[in-house]
Amino acid sequence: MRSRNQSVYTVSQVNAYVRNMFDQDFMLNRIYIRGEVSNCKYHPSGHLYFSLKDDTGTISCVMFASARRGLAFAMKNGDNVIVCGSVSVYERDGRYQVYAKEITLEGAGLLYERFLALKQELEEMGMFAQEYKQPIPSFVQRLGVVTAPTGAAIQDIRNISYRRNPYIQIILCPALVQGEGAAESIVRGIRMLDQLHPDVIIVGRGGGSIEDLWAFNEETVARAIFECRTPVISAVGHETDTTIADFVADLRAPTPSAAAELAVADVRGILEQIGAYKKRMDYAMLHQLGVYKNRLSALEMRWKYASPEYKIREQRQRLLDLEQHLQNAMESSLQDSRHRLELYIQKMKGLSPLEKLNQGFSYVEKDGHAVRGIGDVREDDEVQICVRDGRISARVTEMIPVMRE
Repeated sequence: MRSRNQSVYTVSQVNAYVRNMFDQDFMLNRIYIRGEVSNCKYHPSGHLYFSLKDDTGTISCVMFASARRGLAFAMKNGDNVIVCGSVSVYERDGRYQVYAKEITLEGAGLLYERFLALKQELEEMGMFAQEYKQPIPSFVQRLGVVTAPTGAAIQDIRNISYRRNPYIQIILCPALVQGEGAAESIVRGIRMLDQLHPDVIIVGRGGGSIEDLWAFNEETVARAIFECRTPVISAVGHETDTTIADFVADLRAPTPSAAAELAVADVRGILEQIGAYKKRMDYAMLHQLGVYKNRLSALEMRWKYASPEYKIREQRQRLLDLEQHLQNAMESSLQDSRHRLELYIQKMKGLSPLEKLNQGFSYVEKDGHAVRGIGDVREDDEVQICVRDGRISARVTEMIPVMRE
């Protein structure tokens, strides 16, 4: 039976108390643990969950996505690693686990320290500075490759390069990519290719452990890449592998396949783009030609109406029209005058003595004066009778007056 003076705690209180004890332990705040990886799982959120085990025990571990920069290789089950982190209690489940900050392969710890030291030294010398990076040409015709003559890396580079551009020339400089003499072989390949002046050089190999990739962490290789006058693309290992060559190179590719895609332009895509540009240019030219043709027609029309020749021709036509109008007016006026003249002639004919004579009448005069009545003559006076075709001399014998009612 529980006595009245005994305290009772909740599960959460106990877990919090145990966690506080872990957090106050200085040794557990930064501890290195050696073991074999098991139950390794990469979560979609970026967190990495795994367990460390040895012959007699197992401990749970987690590396959060924010700390994944401390993982320089693709960790998998069976790897012997050294984990640096802190040990604490996960209060919800009441179990303790390691919160990893750095993970290195066992046996690669010294190499990793050398890697970090050389990286810091070369960075302080400015060999990683962006202003020294050379741009990668957009259209590569000659591609230099420094890698092993056999293996997946060169095959991937060839397949992808020829698929993207069947006309590209690939110059392979075979080199050792791991083991004794690998760094010197890589340096020799870079310098030989640089003398041939290709458009770009790919330096790389497939994936492997830090020991397998160590040739690309040598200072001689880094200096050869830095001093190379040809742009260099580093393509070492897998996406998670990082070497000194990656930092010195003008461009880093996660894999050799990606390096080929970055270096070699897709000719088919370019030709399709050129075709699209040509269609747009043809349409623009036709449209522009239509605009200029309409503008030229308008200018020709304006010049036609504004030219001296057109003005003279227009005035000449106007004069011809006026002349025709004047001629028509004159003919009309003459016709009217002729008509009136005919009327006057007919009217004068009706009043003309000659016309009367032609009708059988005669004209009598005495001493050059017309005889208008019997009072103008006397008996035995000599008178002249004018007829149509001459004169008749007569003498007055009798004067008979006309009786009027």
